[in-house]
Amino acid sequence: MRLSVRHITRYRFDQPVRGIVQSQKLWPASSAGQRILSWEVTSEGAQTGAEFVDGGGDMIRLATWRGPLTELTVEVLGEVETTDLFGVLRDHRERVPPSAYLRPTRQVEADAELKMLSAVALKGMEGASALDRAHALSRAVSGAIAYKPGETQPHTTAAEALAGGVGVCQDHAHALISVAHAADMPARYVTGYLQANEDGSPHEASHAWAEIWVPELGWVGFDAANECCPDDRYVRLGSGYDALDAAPIRGLVQGGTPEEELEVEVVVTAGQQQQQQ
Repeated sequence: MRLSVRHITRYRFDQPVRGIVQSQKLWPASSAGQRILSWEVTSEGAQTGAEFVDGGGDMIRLATWRGPLTELTVEVLGEVETTDLFGVLRDHRERVPPSAYLRPTRQVEADAELKMLSAVALKGMEGASALDRAHALSRAVSGAIAYKPGETQPHTTAAEALAGGVGVCQDHAHALISVAHAADMPARYVTGYLQANEDGSPHEASHAWAEIWVPELGWVGFDAANECCPDDRYVRLGSGYDALDAAPIRGLVQGGTPEEELEVEVVVTAGQQQQQQ
């Protein structure tokens, strides 16, 4: 599938700030499941600095704005050709070993309830494959946390989302990482884009899911919010230990503590597949 992505992030401040520094993780990596046809990130008015690829295989760029400024915009425009690999991440170059993704963070640390959810999901599956166990964990999270926007916050932890029983894709991904860790399975947070729900219903085009390490296959994606594995409707942007670590944009405001208004617009559309000659 050929997907077009338009992603605009706009910040407004109620008083001028002296400057802004951002770490931008906004470039998808090519892999067997996605081929980048074009991709441009525009940070209007910024001085762009060092670019590097981190251990997870994601490109990061630093951008700096000098003030005074009360507004800034970052725009992403790109086209990606995707292939359904049933969630398997293949031919993605990275250096960090899977075992590194057993590390808990505040947002994914398993409490007693998450450990219980993991144990119950895997009960009787001692001889099952790692892939079957991962699917069982994803189903358990889907069943335990109903998709309901507006009930959780960006800082909500996996334990808090499970206790509330509701959340969004970020909460499903955190909870799935947590129950996988409880089962001693490496897991990580993935950000990206989703073209549409399978039934065409409305959804968040800016999306998140989890990847679990399956020794016989490598990293496999699980979207517990939509009860499926990522397919050709998905564009994988980047990964990390949790939502904060994987965030497409992380920033620091210099000078004052202004009130900030954040506006994010993401549109993902499917185009015509190119004909093979």
